[in-house]
Amino acid sequence: MTLEQRRAWIRLVVAVPAYAAYLIVVLSQLGGRPLADADYTGPLLWTVGAAVLASIIGEIVVAALNPKASQVKDDRDKEIGRLGDQVGQPFVVIAAVAAMLMALADWAPFWIANVIYLGFVLSAVVGGVAKVVVYRAGVPEW
Repeated sequence: MTLEQRRAWIRLVVAVPAYAAYLIVVLSQLGGRPLADADYTGPLLWTVGAAVLASIIGEIVVAALNPKASQVKDDRDKEIGRLGDQVGQPFVVIAAVAAMLMALADWAPFWIANVIYLGFVLSAVVGGVAKVVVYRAGVPEW
């Protein structure tokens, strides 16, 4: 397994539980209040920070468990990385446009922040899944 393939798996394993934890924390503390009134800033910042830290620790642990694994990126890794980014990046753009329109329409900051966070998560997950699938099935020829 190449360095980039390991990174794709680690990010997938981290992104989904981190977002799920965020949703659980925010939804559990509502207590009958409207969703837009939820205290989301702390949980959002903590889950994003924890996800970044978990990814870093995951890469360190995987590298320590297999120190002789290749750290080299070849042309195939670069092509797969580019393909995964092309598949995942539209979700960030869609989220940014949606957030801009929400801000222009004076939506609550809760919705704006959450659409951006969801865009980042979808980008990471869809892009990561694309990378893992291409590593398994091979790079498609266009």
